[in-house]
Formats: sequence, C-alpha cells, structure tokens
Amino acid sequence: MSRPISSLMQRKVRCANLDDTVEEVEKSLVDSRMTWMPVVESDGTALGVISAADLLRFHADHKDASTTHAWQLCTYRPIVVPSDAPIGEVARQMVDRGVHHVVVVDDERLSGVVSSLDFVRTFIE
Repeated sequence: MSRPISSLMQRKVRCANLDDTVEEVEKSLVDSRMTWMPVVESDGTALGVISAADLLRFHADHKDASTTHAWQLCTYRPIVVPSDAPIGEVARQMVDRGVHHVVVVDDERLSGVVSSLDFVRTFIE
C-alpha cells in the first residue's frame, strides 16, 4: 500500500461554497448522485465537508434548509492530505478518526477527493 493516494482519488469534484444554502447543497448532491462534498472557501481551500449523516442530523433537528448555509452545517477540519501521501497512511488516518472522506490537495488547492468506497473499489478491481 505504498501507492500514492492520487491513484485512488476522484479528480472531478463538485464542491459547496461557504454561502450555499443547505437546500442548494442537497440539490447538488442529488444531481451528482454523491453522498458528501467538500465545502470550500473562495480561494479553493477546503474548510470542511457535508455528508449524508450531517444532513440527517440537520433535518432531525427540523432546521430550515433554505436559510442555513453550508458553513453552518459542515464538519470542520476534514482530513486533508497531499496527493503523494501513501494509501496506507491515509487509510490509517481515516480509521483512527472514524471518517469516510478525505480531501486531497496540491499546493494547498483541492485536487481531488477519496472516500472509503474508493478503497473498496481497489479490492474488486
């Protein structure tokens, strides 16, 4: 497992902006058939992620998706790794922190994402 994480990452990434409403984020997730997405600042820096679990908790609390913004809902400080990070090291971080999503960066700019499903795909290919 010494291959770089870039060999697993999804390069085409749909992101939410800080001021997108939760309603807009949900529409984007449904349209793209995704279960999570990074929330980025205007310079492309990943601030956090919004996952299906975050949305379930949000709706369980009966909050308003049309007035709540992505920055108010996202889970802050996602795992952020460089594209040359070894796959095994990234997997260990995910397990240790109990998360399913990783943001991959080059020169502090988002270059891709990896989910636990991407790891599973490597075992069936």
